[in-house]
Amino acid sequence: MTYPFSAVVGMADMRLALLLNAVSPAIGGVLVRGEKGTAKSTAVRALTAVLPPVAVVAGCRFACDPAAPDPACPDGPHDAGAPAAARPARLVELPVGASEDRVVGSLDLERALTEGVKAFEPGLLAAAHRGVLYVDEVNLLHDHLVDLLLDAAAMGTAYVEREGVSVRHAARFLLVGTMNPEEGELRPQLLDRFGLTVEVAAPRDPAERAEVVRRRFAADADPEGFAATWAGEESALATRIAGARARLPHVVLGDAALRQVTGVCAAFDVDGLRADLVTARAAIAHAAWSGREEVTEDDVRVAARLALPHRRRRNPFDAPGLDDETLDQALADARPEEPTDPDPTDPGPGGDDGPAPDGGPDASSPEGGGPRGGAPDGGPDGGGPPPAAAGGAGDGGAAAQEPSPDDAAAPGSAPGSAPERAAAAPADPFRTRRLEVPGIGAGAAGRRSRARSERGRVVGSTRPAGPVTRLHLVDTVVAAAPHQRARGRSGPALRLAREDLRQATLEGREGNLVLFVVDASGSMGSRARMGAVKGAVLSLLLDAYQRRDKVGLVTFRGGDAELALPPTWSVEAAAARLRDLPTGGRTPLAAGLLRAHEVLRVERVREPQRRALLVVVTDGRATGARGTDALGQSRAAAGLLSAAGTASVVVDCESGPVRLGLAAQLGVALGAQTLRLEQLAAETLAGTVRAVREAAA
Repeated sequence: MTYPFSAVVGMADMRLALLLNAVSPAIGGVLVRGEKGTAKSTAVRALTAVLPPVAVVAGCRFACDPAAPDPACPDGPHDAGAPAAARPARLVELPVGASEDRVVGSLDLERALTEGVKAFEPGLLAAAHRGVLYVDEVNLLHDHLVDLLLDAAAMGTAYVEREGVSVRHAARFLLVGTMNPEEGELRPQLLDRFGLTVEVAAPRDPAERAEVVRRRFAADADPEGFAATWAGEESALATRIAGARARLPHVVLGDAALRQVTGVCAAFDVDGLRADLVTARAAIAHAAWSGREEVTEDDVRVAARLALPHRRRRNPFDAPGLDDETLDQALADARPEEPTDPDPTDPGPGGDDGPAPDGGPDASSPEGGGPRGGAPDGGPDGGGPPPAAAGGAGDGGAAAQEPSPDDAAAPGSAPGSAPERAAAAPADPFRTRRLEVPGIGAGAAGRRSRARSERGRVVGSTRPAGPVTRLHLVDTVVAAAPHQRARGRSGPALRLAREDLRQATLEGREGNLVLFVVDASGSMGSRARMGAVKGAVLSLLLDAYQRRDKVGLVTFRGGDAELALPPTWSVEAAAARLRDLPTGGRTPLAAGLLRAHEVLRVERVREPQRRALLVVVTDGRATGARGTDALGQSRAAAGLLSAAGTASVVVDCESGPVRLGLAAQLGVALGAQTLRLEQLAAETLAGTVRAVREAAA
């Protein structure tokens, strides 16, 4: 028994966003972000029970509307008098691990080539037509599948094309995605494709939490009785949705309201015009939901709060949000001023503010709260002062730190422990060169290392073990050509058999596990390098975010190493831990490498297909207890990682006129590529290539 939508406690923004999309699916769907256990899935699954029934053409697999059947329906054409049937609106759930063919449908290429029959098996998009398509953990869905979903939702049509054979069908649905931000974010361009977004969190009021538990217990103890208790509210909600849908075409978006929509979008500096369209559609839907036939300022305010937070121009590591004061000011600035007749006795702007001549509200009051455009914080995107002591390629971000006794010790010695220092501010991030795992993998789709995948360029063909999904036409024809005479070919048509078919082999890119091992000891901070080091690692994290990598963070300092962040999809969490990382103490390099070895061993068991890239950020120094060979222990730990086949990169943070080259020696022990800190930037690499070319010319 589905939990009643009306019985969901709180979550006002989430419920309103879902209902507005139920009234107007053209808004573009809802993305619900929130911590685990906040009734996200419960509310979405309950929504379909209050949606109006759907009239469909009997026997049509694509749920065509009898009043306006799709002329290109693969099961059509449908006659005007085709028998109709009514069924409840469907909720179709898309699994995170679904294939592309399962989502959009598949063509039977074998029958198409050998029998000339265009046989199409509908996918989840066809099943969700005129219903709800729900994707739980949408942030873990492969990017190309998210692209397919959002394209279909925007166009209302799904396309399936295989080697010149194509099928299209209508696919208009309410797209709802839920996600836990701790497990990773969607890319900004994919966030923008969702119409509305809401943040949900568990209530902090004990009484409200108690009501949630009370209702959940009642639903579990007697599902039918609980549903009957809420049947009246559910029926009233369904009636209101149907009425709002009928009212929607008659709602007027006046020029004044439209100026407020565009003024708000401009004030928040959102990219593109999709925000304006979505906000306008949401405002119209809210007016219809509220029983009005004209959009008001309240409708625009509600729509902006739901449509703009995830579209603001921001750093990828920042959380979405919307400043209420800026929103109110933008609405006031775009509000049309009421015309007034000039009064010769009016003392002017400095006189009394009386009521407007028509007796309406005072048109000047919204502007009386202070000067416009002069907010000390610079508006919604006005940040504070730049990070203190944020340097570039030189000694940035930690110039105030003093030398440590650890810095003067000889390699391998056991100096005293350096005091812990406060976290250094990272330098500005930059675009890094791409670091790859050697060879060809077969992991999840991404943008880092070469891999066999379902998307990419064709590099060959194989005989298919099952149905053909990616036909290699040329190799199929080549395989069939020698047998044409034996098969009795007499005309231009090619005679094909099952054994002639060839499946295309594709090579694309995969996402990797990027494990950062960061030296936070006193030897790093004492040379004022930690700010630049944090800026470099932050840049690598940004690169991992864009390439859809899983990331982890190991830090070592003092007496041991710490797994600061277990491998996760949340690159934002890694960036936050890095910013707050203090420095100081000894340099237990061996402990850091051993901890990385253990983390990678566990991850290989969990995800055998996902290859790992180890990024060690250090100056190569190692210290330990007296009487121990710290450098020897670190080399032994590096040998363990090398023997396990771990692909590694060492980022050498050593600076100064005299370099000991310890990081390079560590790179040799790891079998890793060694890069100096300043060599990470893509611009540096491009400049080196240009210099070599110019010298050769």
